Amino acid sequence: MSDSNYQDDNNTDRENEGSPESKSDDIQKSGSITTHSSDGSIHALIVAGQIEGHFMASPQAKSTKYEQCIPTLFAVEESEEIDGLLVLINTIGGDVEAGLAISELIAGMKKPTVSLVLGGGHSIGVPLAVSAKRSFIVPSATMTLHPVRLNGLVIGVPQTFINLDKMQERIIDFIVRNSNATAEKIRELMIKTDQMTTDIGTMLEGTEAVEIGLIDSIGGLGDAVGALKDMIAAKKAEKPDNN
Repeated sequence: MSDSNYQDDNNTDRENEGSPESKSDDIQKSGSITTHSSDGSIHALIVAGQIEGHFMASPQAKSTKYEQCIPTLFAVEESEEIDGLLVLINTIGGDVEAGLAISELIAGMKKPTVSLVLGGGHSIGVPLAVSAKRSFIVPSATMTLHPVRLNGLVIGVPQTFINLDKMQERIIDFIVRNSNATAEKIRELMIKTDQMTTDIGTMLEGTEAVEIGLIDSIGGLGDAVGALKDMIAAKKAEKPDNN
């Protein structure tokens, strides 16, 4: 009886797979969705709220969990059914190491990748925004550059500041490697004191992010999807004809 019930449950799962209800559940659980068209299959990864790392975010906070993003990105890269990745970003930042790990994964993908900043791409959201092969930002979006910060009790202050400085250099190096912005400009914006009342740093609007080379282009969803489809078409054209 138990074996029969197990098979029935599996059959039900397979029948529900691909249904609108199943896709809706996938979006709510993983913050991502895969779409299919004649131009190719695109997986959209949504990075929203706080990027959660080694410690759980507050139950009241919207969060993106890196332990979900990492296997998702691996699956996208390995899947023969997915042609490209679209990363939709609206984040306040969060765990530095988690955000940088996700960014490195995206930057290391061979498949076409495009990012789009919506609302905000703040703090560690900046490396995420530049990690794709092509990046877009809507005119109303903003991005915040500031030094790496640490909350709570600090033991061994000199050593801690040295480690923070090294981490900040890793972030700057990643941004420079994956965008057209210079290290000098990034450092200058990180330590500005005339924009934020309780912190140092700079908040860039969409056009400003493009002007300094941080983001490639101003554009919306249609522009980002169109660019990704063009990249997918170019990628397919590079493959030798099996016939």
